[in-house]
Amino acid sequence: MGDLGGRKLIVTGAASGIGRATAARLRRDGASVFTVDVAGEADLQIDVTSAAAAEAIVAAAQAKMGGIDGLIPCAGICRFMTIEGHDDALWDQTLALNVTAVFRLVRAALPALRVSGCGRIVLIGSIMSSFGTAGLVAYVASKHAVLGMTRVMASEFGRDGITVNCVQPGTIETPMTAAFLAQPDLAAFWRNKSALGRLGQPEDIADVIAFLVSDAARFVSGQGLLIDGAAMQQP
Repeated sequence: MGDLGGRKLIVTGAASGIGRATAARLRRDGASVFTVDVAGEADLQIDVTSAAAAEAIVAAAQAKMGGIDGLIPCAGICRFMTIEGHDDALWDQTLALNVTAVFRLVRAALPALRVSGCGRIVLIGSIMSSFGTAGLVAYVASKHAVLGMTRVMASEFGRDGITVNCVQPGTIETPMTAAFLAQPDLAAFWRNKSALGRLGQPEDIADVIAFLVSDAARFVSGQGLLIDGAAMQQP
């Protein structure tokens, strides 16, 4: 794994789950990490969906770290609701957090990333960035959008030396999936569907993110990396 000493990175959704594990891993690798969450332990507590959030995050991060070398927007939402009777509020909330807030943060941080010399953006997709399942129309739509943004951003920012990738986690044990995995039959299904015979842990994703922001991944860009223990290739 590449040394991240001196790197200045922003992680949103950093108080729990994948965001928390990622912030911890990046710090162990020597990076300075500016953490953001709507509540809980973070350098900045803010609702990332608010209109002024992106600019506030970038300004606060630059004030604390003196620059920005990378973004890992981990804040997200996933709720079950079938299309028939699906309310607009959940649709709007899901797209606002999983897509629009990410787009705004990248846009706001782009000037700093351009002068960094080692700009890295890692977005959080999902196995549902490439697949779909009943009851998750808003979430699936948002994660397809994340993969699409990844590819466009990689094409647009490459000449500035900025790499853009997204991780596509499978079923990971986090607070967001706790209610889902509390159902024994569903937990057993996804555990057994993985070729490795287990559910994923936040650290499984954090380790891949650490690689993607390191110099070891300097020629990796525009990719969606499926991290699911080979679950989605199993019958």
